[in-house]
Amino acid sequence: MREVAPIAASLKHLVFLPTSAGKNFPTIIAMHGRGADEKDLAPVVLALEIPDLLLVTPRAPFAFPYGGYAWYELGQDGVPAPETFQTSVGLIRKFIEEIKVGYPADPKQVVLLGFSQGTMMAYATALVNPSMFRGIAALSGYVPYRSNSPLRLSGFPVFISHGSNDPIIPVRLGRETAKLLMDAGASVTYHEYLMGHEIREDTIRDLKQWVLKVLQPA
Repeated sequence: MREVAPIAASLKHLVFLPTSAGKNFPTIIAMHGRGADEKDLAPVVLALEIPDLLLVTPRAPFAFPYGGYAWYELGQDGVPAPETFQTSVGLIRKFIEEIKVGYPADPKQVVLLGFSQGTMMAYATALVNPSMFRGIAALSGYVPYRSNSPLRLSGFPVFISHGSNDPIIPVRLGRETAKLLMDAGASVTYHEYLMGHEIREDTIRDLKQWVLKVLQPA
């Protein structure tokens, strides 16, 4: 993949296009965690070394006081503050439609990938309308809220990874999310690693295997 100049869009972002010519490429939209930026997850996806893959990494809209950016402010008990959370969900949905038009993305093969806060945004965006996406890669996060409307995720692919020693987002939340999604019918691939709030080589290895099964080459 090669980095190219991004189009004007609702969210600032980086974009990496396949080196081969063509259109309708499988696409990963990777959303960073709190305090990071659009550069953070690009090395993770590039390390998958999957050819003919389009990668887009958006920047969260809110400046984080200690550097970087955030998708939402934290409310009581660490739950997302509704106003900033819904603002970001709306921006992501608009951004995804812009990506489908502005880049050679296959609209039927879009995976949302997130780390930490980015995982929460991936869940919030895709679970309400899973038919628009090929799957979710959820690294060290959890479903950020519960709804009275039951989830219907028949066969929807979800990759979940979590550190058993995560001091930021306890592993029990990753386990609870995996059960929630499996009970809703999703095809969940769950991996737990002896690590903290991070991404390691084992994560990248397992993520690559999942992506190769979920996304088909252009």
